[in-house]
Amino acid sequence: MPLNNYGVLKGRAIGRRLGSGSSPHYQIHLVDETGTHYRIAINVRSQLAPSELMYYIKPYFVHPLTSTIEALPSGFSRLAPNSGSGALDLIRGNLLQPGMMTPLPPDLPGPDNDLNEKLDQIVQRAMADEEALVYAFGERWGPESNKADKYFGFLPGNGIHDIHMNQGNVGSFIKDDGVWQDGGALFHFPLQRQWTAVFLKFQSQSWHTDDRTGHTLAEGEEGEPRNPDPIVPQPTEALPDGLVRIISAMVNSIESPEKEWVNILNASDRAISLAGWQLADKQKAKMPLSGTIEPGAPLRIDIQPPVALSNKGGIITLLNQNGLKVHGVSYTRQQANQPGWTIIF
Repeated sequence: MPLNNYGVLKGRAIGRRLGSGSSPHYQIHLVDETGTHYRIAINVRSQLAPSELMYYIKPYFVHPLTSTIEALPSGFSRLAPNSGSGALDLIRGNLLQPGMMTPLPPDLPGPDNDLNEKLDQIVQRAMADEEALVYAFGERWGPESNKADKYFGFLPGNGIHDIHMNQGNVGSFIKDDGVWQDGGALFHFPLQRQWTAVFLKFQSQSWHTDDRTGHTLAEGEEGEPRNPDPIVPQPTEALPDGLVRIISAMVNSIESPEKEWVNILNASDRAISLAGWQLADKQKAKMPLSGTIEPGAPLRIDIQPPVALSNKGGIITLLNQNGLKVHGVSYTRQQANQPGWTIIF
């Protein structure tokens, strides 16, 4: 079943502790505007092999999500499992592409080469900036009456964990699967007009999951997970994710009637049939594609109803003939506010 108390915790970072021990978590001490204290517990090593977490840090994160969560009150806010609430879904929200994540150990000798240190650089910057805010997505615990926090000592114990992808799990962790309930951490530095994003995933988790349950989609009789493979020559029907990608879009046309379009690119070495493929918008409306895209060639797709590209920000997703996500992008209201300009991804 999905997480019981999923949401986002918003506040200022005032302390931190590096992850260590048998089940290391990087700990952040956070306080909201009411003076309530919380602890953010971020996994830096997996209990399942391989133990190194997959991580992706985007120093300049741009996504329509930020305007939604910036309007939330300080403290913890529960989030409904849908695209409009501010909830995270690493897959459906087009927050990143699978190939952007790399495995990293929790600690290694030397500077800036392990997950503890990558997190610590961002958190220490946030602690030194009185205007900076942390947004931690995951499952809330507490308040734990008459029980002090075991790391920072505040009373009552209170916080948020599961700051990682929460779908496509294996073994006993399948019970935590769900859609639009992924963990993550966003850091807002208003003085620099900058958002920095941290996304984590266990190597045991699958990238292709059921749209209702968040469980791994099985492929073939053995039920092998549909994880993206490295970019190596394969049959056309088994091409890895991202070889056909969205490269640009016109979402705010100056023509009347307005003509929206999306450009895709075939980065592979072979022609790919688009029969059965679909393009989807933020509201999950889909339009069918057809024809063939030649190797190394771009293709302009004119947007037709029911798909519509909102000028208020949105996402665009490319699905293959099996309904699996091949590539996805996002754009903000600010990117769409220049009529006639093409957005480059």
